[in-house]
This record gives sequence, C-alpha cells and structure tokens, in this order.
Amino acid sequence: MASASSASSAKKPKAMNKKNLQHFEKRLLEERRRVLKELGHYDEAFGATPQSADGDLSSYSFHMADQGTDAMEREKAFLFASQEGRFLWHIDEALRRLYRSPEKFGKCHNCGNEIAFERLDALPHARYCIECKQREEDAKK
Repeated sequence: MASASSASSAKKPKAMNKKNLQHFEKRLLEERRRVLKELGHYDEAFGATPQSADGDLSSYSFHMADQGTDAMEREKAFLFASQEGRFLWHIDEALRRLYRSPEKFGKCHNCGNEIAFERLDALPHARYCIECKQREEDAKK
C-alpha cells in the first residue's frame, strides 16, 4: 500500500517554491511595465499630425516621397505596437496563471513537466517546456 501512495506522489510534481514564484512575478511585472511604456511611445507617434511629426508647422502639403516615408513609418510603428500588444496579452495571461493557480505555474501545459528555470527566467510567460515547444514548432514546418 505504501508503494501505491509513493507512486502517486511521484507522478504529481511539487509546486514551485515561494521565492521562485515571487521572482517570476517580479519579472512579469517588469516586462509588463516595459511593454506599457513602449505602447505609450507608439500612442504618441500615432497621435502626431503630419505637420507636427517633422516639426514643420506650415499647412503646405508634403512632397509625395515625404508622405510615402511617413506612411511607411506609421505602418511600421503600428506593426511594432500590435506585436507589443500581443506580448502584453501573453504576459497578462502568465500573471493570471500565477495568481489563480500558483501550484501549476511553471508546469508545461502539454506534458505537465516542470519548465526549466532558465527558460522561465528568459521567457517568464512560457507555457511549454522546451521539448514540447520544439515539437510544436517542428510540426509547423
């Protein structure tokens, strides 16, 4: 009977310790602040009028090449902002997982194994261990 209870406890990985949970919470909140700051810069760029963007306060129209360059820069800024927005969503999801079920944080959503500390430290919003993520990316090829 003792072997059955030890086998069931061996299958259930233990939760991450409180110190590591606090470390990842801090990392996620730092990343969140950084992303929000970046999105604030993009917001300023989108709010700028064409005249104020280049410092020219006259109402004369731009040369067509200038208009094209400005349009390209706005499009590039929008692309970066949308990428940062998606990144912010992933960070918020990781914080939700951390707060709602801290005992599951740091566990792979696919296989249930621990995600390596180094991977979580580099990518605190990671949902998959490196092996499962590699398999997922290989399947996309």
